[in-house]
Amino acid sequence: MSAPQFGERAELGPDDVCYRHSDRPSLTLCQRCGNTICPDCQTVSAVGVLCPDCVRAAQASPGRRAARSGRATARRLGDPGTPVVTYGIIAVCAVVFVAQLIGVWFFKDPQTGVDPVTGALWYAPVYSLPDWASALRYSDVVFEPWRMLTSVFTHSTGFLLHILFNMYALWLFGRHLEQVLGRAAFLTLYLFSGLGGSLGVMLWAYVDPATVGVPTVGASGAIFGVLAATLVAFRAARVNITSLAVLVAINFGIGLLPGANISWQAHLGGLLVGAGTMWLLLATRGPRRRNARVFGLVGVGAALVALGALYWVVLPPVAWLA
Repeated sequence: MSAPQFGERAELGPDDVCYRHSDRPSLTLCQRCGNTICPDCQTVSAVGVLCPDCVRAAQASPGRRAARSGRATARRLGDPGTPVVTYGIIAVCAVVFVAQLIGVWFFKDPQTGVDPVTGALWYAPVYSLPDWASALRYSDVVFEPWRMLTSVFTHSTGFLLHILFNMYALWLFGRHLEQVLGRAAFLTLYLFSGLGGSLGVMLWAYVDPATVGVPTVGASGAIFGVLAATLVAFRAARVNITSLAVLVAINFGIGLLPGANISWQAHLGGLLVGAGTMWLLLATRGPRRRNARVFGLVGVGAALVALGALYWVVLPPVAWLA
């Protein structure tokens, strides 16, 4: 018989059986409580072999584990380097898309084919018209300018690649922009770009009045704003932007194809506003120019809101609606 090892008795005795299985003799003792344990009941730990009861006692309760996990998550989210805004936008778009799908599956209007979620969030220039003007033909439409932003979180339910491409592009480029600009500045840039996309759709009604009642969905305007901002940032840092510029040009060109059913006006508006906002942020970077940055962003926001109210000053040609 070999020499006894640490934690083992020298020889078997009448009580040398597993405390959980009386028919299994064993020489091994739990390092914590001293109970005899068979191989099936042994758990190897940093302090030696433990029995199942001691393993359970050493483990934290589900409540403590959840609290510890919550504290770890809070620390990660509190880290300035974590792109919380980017992840939050992706999460909101995903939740809205699921709600749209549920609406399509169970609550779609059989006459119009529109689900209630998409219908409540999409944007058409007619929602920016004064009530008396929209009532010329769209008697059930009221002035709802906030749709210029809610549409930024909606996507086409008939084309899955729509949301997949948008969210992938946001994940790819948005994280880095957010880390460079900061959360507040990046969120401002994203919302300004989305509003710029809606403005592109709205202003096009001056050129083509027939589009007044055509609704649009999608975060594409905001995504193109993020891409344009990345181009401006790379250019300022003297990074080669050829590949990204080609990617942006190809995706913008797809919207110009006949029958593509893509709002290139939203893409163009997002591009222009995103690039302009990024230029402003770069021109006012640094702690000494913080006030100039704040006032500049407020000015851009005021200009966008003023353009959004342009229908109240100069109506598009709506006489055809009567």
